Amino acid sequence: MKKRITRYLKNVFGTILVLLVIGIAIIVSLNGSFEYGNNPLNINLEKEGPYVFYENDSTLNVNYIRGNKTDGFYLDKTEHAVNEIIPTTCYFPLEASSFDFNIKSEIEIPETTYSDNQPIIAISDIESSYKTFRDFLIANKVIDLNLKWIFNQGHLVLVGDFVDRDFSTTQVLWFIYKLEQDAKRQGGKVHFIIGNHELYNMQGKYKSASYKYYGVASILGKQHHDLYNENSFLGKWMASKNTMELINGHLFAHGGIHPDIVKYDVSIEKINQINRENYYHSYYPKPEETIEQLILSNKNGICWYRGYFNDDLSQEDVEKGIKKFNAKDIIVGHTLQWSVKKIYDGKVFAIDVKHPKDYNKNWPTKESEGLLIKENIYFRLKSNGKKIEL
Repeated sequence: MKKRITRYLKNVFGTILVLLVIGIAIIVSLNGSFEYGNNPLNINLEKEGPYVFYENDSTLNVNYIRGNKTDGFYLDKTEHAVNEIIPTTCYFPLEASSFDFNIKSEIEIPETTYSDNQPIIAISDIESSYKTFRDFLIANKVIDLNLKWIFNQGHLVLVGDFVDRDFSTTQVLWFIYKLEQDAKRQGGKVHFIIGNHELYNMQGKYKSASYKYYGVASILGKQHHDLYNENSFLGKWMASKNTMELINGHLFAHGGIHPDIVKYDVSIEKINQINRENYYHSYYPKPEETIEQLILSNKNGICWYRGYFNDDLSQEDVEKGIKKFNAKDIIVGHTLQWSVKKIYDGKVFAIDVKHPKDYNKNWPTKESEGLLIKENIYFRLKSNGKKIEL
């Protein structure tokens, strides 16, 4: 009897072990990982902000959260004229650090095409990890240790999905806003390309957002969907951005371009206009086939397309959209990769990798990567600043 029980237990444990190994293999094969070691500072709300909203056409309210769960929370709230330059700071609890910047009323729609032969660094899918983003830029000499822009006239291209899934959404967005101003003063350029998760936030879809922001919204006296709506300064700023840009002959889009785009007489400018007009409107399929349906589709649209990786495309299919816009290639995020790589004979560069999180650890350990394009040579950029030619 005892031998039978022992044999049974061995079989059970053996089965569990096999299933565990298979599960780990599946997760790893999908570029996934296990998260562990959550730091409780992830939901520290002391000094959280700023959260900036339009009171009316002439007034901005700037809000910082103060306090804690034990003593209670309250708001530091100031009112400013819309045309006022507002000195502001953003706090990062994990390191008790902060960065300063000015909020300015001017929100300009960026151009769609740039041609100056300056170097390009692209990174995507940071997903609310401020420290990871900042440290990558320091290691690759975009900014220095004091967060000062040192990339001269270079282009920093952020290829979508910089929000959701971690606890530093506010810090990441204001850091991008700061970088834009700093780069411009040095003749450089920051390009914030809208991805599907930015769309989620503008459209009030928070299934991927950290639970921290439900508490933030409540303390502000708002609903979660108010944080980036048309009455929010950051929401209005995000809604000015493009979904596709052509920089020195290279296309950048979060998802990609469906081959059917060639059926329509449409420019990059028109694509961006159609998207901008619908940033606050959830897509739903309609029976008629139109350019608007294709561009906005949550399967085949510019912010969503995964066809380069999931569809059986020919080289000709891939190059249709690239040639339509007189581009050399396209750089995309959205679809997770082990590392930055080129596919389809160097016509597509996939740069979405699993970045480390600010407030927890991953197994297997993840490292950030990006893409450098300099003098028509392409490099994988590592989180330690190492360059690997592709």
